Amino acid sequence: MNTEINESIDDQAKKAPSLLIIDDETIAIKNLTHLFTKCGYQVTARSTGSGGFKMLEEQKFDVIITDLKMDKVDGMGILKKAQSIDPDLPVIMLTGHGSYDSVVQAMKMGAYHYLTKPYQLDEIREIVKNALELVTLKRENKRLKSHLIEDNNIHQIITQDPVTLHLLDTMKQVAPSDCSVIISGESGTGKELAARFIHANSDRKTKPFVAINCGALQEELLANELFGHEKGAYTGAGKAHQGLIEAAEDGTLFLDEIAEMSLNMQVKFLRVLQENEIQRLGSTKTYPINVRFLAATNRDLNLEVADGRFRQDLFYRLNVIQIHLPPLSERIDDIPLLAYHFLKKHTLNMHKKVDDFDPDVIDVLTQYGFPGNIRELENLIERAIVLSTEKKITLAQLPQTLTEHSISVMRFNKNKLPTLDEQEIEYIKWVLDKCGGNRTKAAAILGIDRVSLWRKIKKHDLN
Repeated sequence: MNTEINESIDDQAKKAPSLLIIDDETIAIKNLTHLFTKCGYQVTARSTGSGGFKMLEEQKFDVIITDLKMDKVDGMGILKKAQSIDPDLPVIMLTGHGSYDSVVQAMKMGAYHYLTKPYQLDEIREIVKNALELVTLKRENKRLKSHLIEDNNIHQIITQDPVTLHLLDTMKQVAPSDCSVIISGESGTGKELAARFIHANSDRKTKPFVAINCGALQEELLANELFGHEKGAYTGAGKAHQGLIEAAEDGTLFLDEIAEMSLNMQVKFLRVLQENEIQRLGSTKTYPINVRFLAATNRDLNLEVADGRFRQDLFYRLNVIQIHLPPLSERIDDIPLLAYHFLKKHTLNMHKKVDDFDPDVIDVLTQYGFPGNIRELENLIERAIVLSTEKKITLAQLPQTLTEHSISVMRFNKNKLPTLDEQEIEYIKWVLDKCGGNRTKAAAILGIDRVSLWRKIKKHDLN
């Protein structure tokens, strides 16, 4: 399994964003180049449309600023070329007065924004900044979709978290041996998936992987399932029954929630580990076994041993290697990866054409604590797909408790406190989304009239 991601988010962040400026006015090129170089951009400038066209063929850019009216190749030609290279590449048009029809046509064709000359440098700087954030988000979403880490197309462990990647390396080292392993972690962190991963990377991978939840059965039933029975062992035992330990011969037996096993059962199971043999219920005969044992628990077994609820000798027998899976709240960078994985998985199962998330959805998911961990995230994505009527999951498909929680921790740069305008923009967008774009209803919730809302939408360019 390849746990390397070709290009990490951190590596991308270190690269200076690239900006292509195309304008036939020398003073405009000089001013814009000076401005954006100071802002940390890698600036390439050309004074002709044909020169800009050639640069697009030779180099990759993050944002383009182009004059609309130029000889030979104009801004529309630059826009078409940019879109043929990358449909997500934002193109900002600069235009003089009296070019309204051309501007409308450019916006319909997919231009990101336009500015009428003369423009304010602060204004164009903010527009380029927003365009860069948008294209970065779109490219990152595509990257996340393509970097699902798979294990031989059978078992998938999706992660870019350094701690979890280290655990995967440890599990790969442990897998070829026959030592017992305890996998600990909160409910929903993927303990059985980790056990299957160990089995799939072991020499036993072509043999059975058998799993049982020790907390789901009473002691007598658990003993029967594990050890099997002979004919007539008890009332109703009309024929011999092979237990799960025998069924896992030459393979792996996974005992989930091992801490739920009674002390009496722990004694019986300890003998299996010590002697490598089993005795069916109702039999005096023993059967040799060749089974690798993996166990999992969401409890602290050290505390269970100290409190007398778990046998110390069994603990030491099982605890040759311990793997502790971190909760999803400690793997925040994995949430988008997992979300896209579950989106692909369940859209295929449901035969629905939903292929993306609204950016606000990813923000809400990464801000949520996920007490149910990965299992809860998968359930949320499955629910959202069921409720979705479009090609994109929006906030409307998330439970109200999540969206209400997110309003207090909106999407901002973690290293910068939001301005009042930024806070207002995010809140208006959130309310409009909750109202399905109904401005009258949104205005009522915001406590303002519809005209005031219209002005704010126009002021913040929220159309």
